[in-house]
Amino acid sequence: LRELKVEDALLYLDQVKMEFGDKPEIYKEFLDIMKNFKAQAIDMLGVINRASTLFRGYNKLILGFNTFLPD
Repeated sequence: LRELKVEDALLYLDQVKMEFGDKPEIYKEFLDIMKNFKAQAIDMLGVINRASTLFRGYNKLILGFNTFLPD
């Protein structure tokens, strides 16, 4: 496995943004989830639960998100 870089995260954000181009509120909600995690308002489990609910039916995004989770 290669080490993840900031560019990987930015590419993933672009994927999310493009996938929900017609639903910008979903992209914004994902950004809010990540901001809450960074601010330690929610833990990793909270992030996983919220993101998997938000991306339900979008397996490609869920798989992509899993790349960033700790083992």
